Amino acid sequence: MIRVLLADDQALMRAGFRALLDAEDGLEVVGEAADGASAVDLSRRLRPDVVLMDVQMPGLDGIEATRRIADAPDLAAVRVLILTNYGLDSYVFAALRAGASGFLLKDADPTDLLQAVGVVARGDALLAPAVTRTLISEFVAGPPPADPAAGRDVLTAREQEIVELVARGLSNDEIAERMVISPLTAKTHVNRAMTKLHCRDRAQLVVWAYESGLITPRRR
Repeated sequence: MIRVLLADDQALMRAGFRALLDAEDGLEVVGEAADGASAVDLSRRLRPDVVLMDVQMPGLDGIEATRRIADAPDLAAVRVLILTNYGLDSYVFAALRAGASGFLLKDADPTDLLQAVGVVARGDALLAPAVTRTLISEFVAGPPPADPAAGRDVLTAREQEIVELVARGLSNDEIAERMVISPLTAKTHVNRAMTKLHCRDRAQLVVWAYESGLITPRRR
């Protein structure tokens, strides 16, 4: 059973998500929060597997709530899935940097929402390649890091290449095809890179790749 906490300041939105999730076998909504502070508190008390987190909420917003959950050692098993109204929401990358495992549009199909909860609950990151590429190109561009090579020395050349492809939005299958290796080998390389860089999931690996200067956004 995947236990889900809903965090959204709109009661009607929470009711809709609850109706959809509770109707699905294997999913259970264990609580609702109308603001970020409540989301953090309920995460500690209920220990959900996944928090569906709205970004803009009164008081403590979804980004700071995500950061507090991700930074809490006792909440290491709690995953945050950001909900946003816009595919190019400027808050989304900040949320990923804060420790979110991915993001989903609020107008996504019900089947996409159900799949997203399952993906994040398994510990994977929900980063649709097309959306990731657009998000990166729009919001990651900025001044170069103080030490562009920081952290890269722990990765092998092959692992650096793998991380770059992950950050470009490629799936394990696409990476395998590009590098002429098996999907399992690609997944192994990705997991090793995450371990070496202390990234909790694929989303943080994408953030690290750009913030470390391993790759830079491509201007459209």
